[in-house]
Amino acid sequence: MKQISAQVAGDMVHDGAPVALLDVREAGQFGEGHALFAVPAPYSQLELIIGDLVPRLAERIVLMDDDDGVAERAAKRLSDLGYTNIHRVEGGVGAWGRAGLCLYKGVNVPMKTLGELAEHVWHPQFLSPEGLKQWKEEEREFGFFDSRPPAEYAKMRVPGAVCLPNGELAHRITAVDPAEQLPIVITCAGRTRGIIGAIGLKLSGYAGPILALENGTQGWALSGEMLERDNAVSPFPELTAHDLHQSRERADKLMARFAIPEIDGEMAAAMLRDSGTSTYFFDTRSASEVENDPVPGAAHVPGVQLVQSVDQWVGTRHARLILCCDTGLRSTITAFWLRQVGFDVHVLRVNEASKSILEGIALRIRPPLTHLAEISADEALRQQKAGALLLDIRGSMEYRKGHVKGAHWAIRPRLASALAGHQNSAIILIGDRSAAALVAQDLRDLGVADLCRVEGGQAALVAAGATMTASQDSPEDAACIDHLFFVHDRHDGNMEASRRYLAWETGLIEQLSVRERAEFKLGRGDDLIHNSKSLKN
Repeated sequence: MKQISAQVAGDMVHDGAPVALLDVREAGQFGEGHALFAVPAPYSQLELIIGDLVPRLAERIVLMDDDDGVAERAAKRLSDLGYTNIHRVEGGVGAWGRAGLCLYKGVNVPMKTLGELAEHVWHPQFLSPEGLKQWKEEEREFGFFDSRPPAEYAKMRVPGAVCLPNGELAHRITAVDPAEQLPIVITCAGRTRGIIGAIGLKLSGYAGPILALENGTQGWALSGEMLERDNAVSPFPELTAHDLHQSRERADKLMARFAIPEIDGEMAAAMLRDSGTSTYFFDTRSASEVENDPVPGAAHVPGVQLVQSVDQWVGTRHARLILCCDTGLRSTITAFWLRQVGFDVHVLRVNEASKSILEGIALRIRPPLTHLAEISADEALRQQKAGALLLDIRGSMEYRKGHVKGAHWAIRPRLASALAGHQNSAIILIGDRSAAALVAQDLRDLGVADLCRVEGGQAALVAAGATMTASQDSPEDAACIDHLFFVHDRHDGNMEASRRYLAWETGLIEQLSVRERAEFKLGRGDDLIHNSKSLKN
C-alpha cells in the first residue's frame, strides 16, 4: 500500500484515468462529509461488496478513512483478495478538508448534482404543487407518473401518481398515450429523478408537454397536502409489437444523435474478458423481465437507479459500462446520463444470440468467507448465563429497537472497544451470517479464540424466549456510525427536515470547484444544447 497526500488523491480523481476512490467509513460517517466522487465501501461490508464495486484486481484504488486505522485494515483485506494497486490518503477525510478540498454531506451526491446542473442548463418545465391541485380540480386530462422504483413508490406517493420509473416511461409511452398529446407530469421524492425524467422523456422524442412536479413528494407535503402510503404497485403497461417498434426507433435516433455506441454480443463478451479495463455489465429492464429472461453475467439495476445512485454499483470513475435491454431505449437513456459524468457507456440489445455468447463469463470476485461455528439460540442463552458475551452486530437502529438483554452492540471497525473487559470471554455473534464471518476474522486477529454465531440470529433468540429490551439512546448517536442522521426522517412527516434537504440539494452546484464542475460534461455545446429550447413546453 502506498501513502499519498490528499492533494495527490485529488489529482488522481481528476486525471481522466480509471480510479476507485473508496471511502471505507460507515454510512453515517460517509453521509456527514465525503469527497464528491468517493464511493461508499464501508469496512463492515468490504469483502462482500468489493467484487461488484471494483471487479479489476489491478485497478487504482485510493482508500479514505477517518485517520483511525480502518484504511490500513481495509488495505490488508483487499491485498489478501488479490488487489495490487492500493493507496491510502494520509490523514484521511480530515486531511482532504484541510487541503482545501470540499467535503459533501448526503449520499449519491454526484448524480444529485447532475440533476441540479441539468435543470440549470436545460431548463425543464416545472409544475408547482398548487398548480397540480388546480389541474386536478379542473379535471384536466394528463398523465401523472412517479419516476421512482416500485419499493419507494409503495412507501409514499402523491395521490393519483402511477408508478412508471424513468426509462420505463419512455419505453412504454405509446402504450400510455398513443397520440403523444397528453401533458405528462413526472414526480419523485424530491428533485433529481423528476428533472432527469422530464428531460429524458423529451429526449426520447415524446411530442406532448412534459413537466416535473416541483420538489416531488416533499414539495407536495410542504404545501400542506397529504401523501398516500402503503401503495399497491400496478403492473407496467404491456407493449404491442407496434409499441416495441416505436421504442427501437426512439433508441436508434437517440444513439445516433449523441453518438452512443451500440455493441453486439461478441463485442460485449470481448469487453468483459478484457482484463486491462474495468467493465461493468447491467441489465436495465424491469424486474419481471429479468426474472423471466435473465442475461448471463448482467447485474439487474433499472436505469432510474443507475442514474440516481451509480456509486452503489460502480466503484471505478471513468470505467466502461455495458447496459442492456431489449429495444435499447431504456439503456440508451441511461447511457446518455452516465456519459455526462465521465463513464464510457455502450448499449447492447439483448437477443438469444447475444445471451448464448455471454454464457459462462465470470465477472466478479467472490471471496470465500471465514468458517464460523454456529450454535442454537437455546445454547447461546445458556452460555450467556455462564459468562459468554453476546455481540449484536446488526445495525445500530435495529439494536435500539430491540435486543437480547445483556447483549453488547458492536460494529466491525470498532470491535476492540466492544471487547473491552471481555478479551478472554467466549464471544457469540448475533447477526447476518456473511457479516458475522467478516467480524469473526477481525476478532481472531484481536486474539479471540472461542467464537461462534447464533444460528437463525435475532429471530431465533426471540423464538427461544430470550428477554428482549429496547434502548432509545444506546448506543449513543455518536457511536451509531452506520446510521446517517442528516435529514433522515424527511419522508416521515418532518417538514423541517424536508426544507433542509431541499435547500441542501439546490445548493450543491455552489459547492463545486472548477475541477469538479469540469467532470460534468453537460453544457459543453453538444447537440442537446443547440436544441435546448425544445425542452421547454
